[in-house]
Amino acid sequence: MNDLENNLIDLKIQLTNFQKFQLFIKYFFDKIFAILLFILLLPVFLIISLLIIIEDGYPVFFIQDRVGLNGKIFKMYKFRSFRKNADLSNVYTYSDDPRISKVGKFIRRFSIDELPQLINIIKGDMSFIGPRPNLPFQYQTLNDIQKQRYLVKPGITGLAQINGRNKLKWEERIYYDLIYIKNYNLLLDLYILYKTFFIVISGEGVYER
Repeated sequence: MNDLENNLIDLKIQLTNFQKFQLFIKYFFDKIFAILLFILLLPVFLIISLLIIIEDGYPVFFIQDRVGLNGKIFKMYKFRSFRKNADLSNVYTYSDDPRISKVGKFIRRFSIDELPQLINIIKGDMSFIGPRPNLPFQYQTLNDIQKQRYLVKPGITGLAQINGRNKLKWEERIYYDLIYIKNYNLLLDLYILYKTFFIVISGEGVYER
């Protein structure tokens, strides 16, 4: 057993009442900011939608089952970056992945494909900041300690995303998610938001190793 696995065993989380209160405040403002951003970014939504349609037709959105708070399944929205009828049996992507369209490469490079998740935040499925939502089959592979990452809503960005993003190994991502929840506070969210800006600009960690 390696050091990371030992650390995961010790990460038993019990959210304090103050942490729960901060999460309540966070989720309240999530919806307000998501609604405002959605309205402000409507022109961007229309432009990206048009570009996707021109290059590869409909649909504009990629909709997929993901696992959210307390293990609940929800539909997550993204702008479609894969070509129509692409084989999606391999969930991992790489920089020269032929399944990704030209528009798809651009919107992935700047994380624009994640913008439709504002809809998920408005619906209450997601938050701006939190562990990235897993696929149902990935959820089934987690043990009880690892499933603690579902004590909070999944997010568009999180502690794992600012510490390597898709370059991290599976266990490393979960470790950062659990560290985030165990030490949760609103200041940590602000720090992650700040760091995310520079990660998005650099395009670091968009694709797996």
